[in-house]
Amino acid sequence: MMIELENSEISIKVKHLGAELSSIQRKDTSLEYLWQADEKIWGRHAPILFPIVGKLKDQKYISNNKEYTLPQHGFARDMEFELKEKDHSYALFELESNETSLKNYPFKFKLQVIYKLEGNSVIISNKVENLGQNEMPFSIGAHPGFNCPLLPNENYEDYYLEFEKPQKLVNHGIKEGLVSGKTEDLGDQVKKIQLTKHLFDNDALVFKNLSSTSLTIKSTKNPHSVEVDFPNFPYLGIWTKPGTYSFICIEPWYGVADSIDADGNILKKEGIQLLEPGESFTCDYNIKVK
Repeated sequence: MMIELENSEISIKVKHLGAELSSIQRKDTSLEYLWQADEKIWGRHAPILFPIVGKLKDQKYISNNKEYTLPQHGFARDMEFELKEKDHSYALFELESNETSLKNYPFKFKLQVIYKLEGNSVIISNKVENLGQNEMPFSIGAHPGFNCPLLPNENYEDYYLEFEKPQKLVNHGIKEGLVSGKTEDLGDQVKKIQLTKHLFDNDALVFKNLSSTSLTIKSTKNPHSVEVDFPNFPYLGIWTKPGTYSFICIEPWYGVADSIDADGNILKKEGIQLLEPGESFTCDYNIKVK
């Protein structure tokens, strides 16, 4: 099942499965900005990452001396959310823990995802609530993929990424899905990253505690752009599947993959968030299309 939201400038589609955003179009051009999930390349649009971000070492973690397994990026992206509220430009989806989720994540939770349209922007809000009696460890993140190139007769390498402001950029390397511990200094006053066919040969670029709070996909050939605003997110991933050259993901995260030397203790996992019983956590990010 899928819903549609619209205002005078843009329209979006959202699936009940994973509460996943699946289309963003401007009304004046009918241009589709979101990657359309080609199964032969990458079969998702904009999955929600919960209750972990990235991959666990051996897909396992330990909590209260018991071992559990979770797939990369957790399970929320593959679960049916319930549509709780909706009007023409607003929707609230909700997922609660159940018997299935408790087998691999023994914490009672409620996850709400809100989509709200304002002008040419989609505001996505996430709220995590601890419904249980114990402290709840979790991570949450976004993984929207955008068409790149946006227009026919353009190339992937006609595009570049532009940060809000120049800053020191250090890439925290990924090896086989895990944080390798190796870093790559990309420069002290970097504002632009040119897209090249070898930029993601070694997996995603991962940045920590950026001074910029937005990143924009721009073209040297057309005036269209996609801006992702991610205030307060401590991690940012940028990724595409090597060898494809047809989309780019900008991923704000509260959490990161396990390190290659992780011992499995979920409480020691880098970026893990902790919620006391009855507490809630919220984070928002914004996609602006021009």
